[in-house]
Amino acid sequence: MYRGVPFQILKDEEISRQIALAAHYGKNKVRRVFLADGDALVLPTAKLLKILQVLREQFPHLQRVASYAAPKDILRKSEEELRQLKEAGLKLLYYGMETGDDATLKAVNKGVDGEQAVEAGRRVTASGMKLSMMIILGLAGAEGSERHALATAKAINIIKPTHLSALCLMLYRGSELLDQYEAGKFNPLSPAGLMRELKLIIENIDLPADRHCLFRSNHVSNYVQLAATLPHDKQRLLRDIDYSIAQLSKLKSWDVYNYN
Repeated sequence: MYRGVPFQILKDEEISRQIALAAHYGKNKVRRVFLADGDALVLPTAKLLKILQVLREQFPHLQRVASYAAPKDILRKSEEELRQLKEAGLKLLYYGMETGDDATLKAVNKGVDGEQAVEAGRRVTASGMKLSMMIILGLAGAEGSERHALATAKAINIIKPTHLSALCLMLYRGSELLDQYEAGKFNPLSPAGLMRELKLIIENIDLPADRHCLFRSNHVSNYVQLAATLPHDKQRLLRDIDYSIAQLSKLKSWDVYNYN
């Protein structure tokens, strides 16, 4: 998303100025704030705590602050630091784990292995923060689908995220995966194959009955919109997936390209 964009951390004064400007237009209306752009967790904990303090001062009705979080930036924070951030108002992190599979993480240059990806998610939930975790169906292609699915389900069972989103792989112009596909080195899953992969993941998710995980597949990349609360709705979700597989299996052709 940010490839080619120079990395820069804004000075405290500029961040405070932007917050004050937003407060000027809606001081008493703001309930939620999202820290942008990119992964705000890259900032030092002390700087984040100062930002959260300014937000609380400027928005008296603020209830929650959220941010993206990359695995390596989570791992740079101790559980105690994450707890401090949570107590200061950072209550939700969006974490693109993508997969729990070592080989797939290496292939897409995620920068962490499966154990590190799991530890990053576990550290967030252990701190008391809510964790919205994203996985990508089809990321390992047809050959690695089963391995990707089983490792991802195992990771979910350990992390126990509060929210789980399943997106589908999209091949963009300029991406290495699209180059590999056009060179015959990457075999993407069909729409029905993506749903079979999701079924294998859901079948192997085993969360405690008292642990509610909101599952969604409502991204623009998804062929089918699904919603459930796991583990309570697991069997109903599997039936919905089976129906989707039956319908998508009727497709004779599909376009793997994303032209954006």
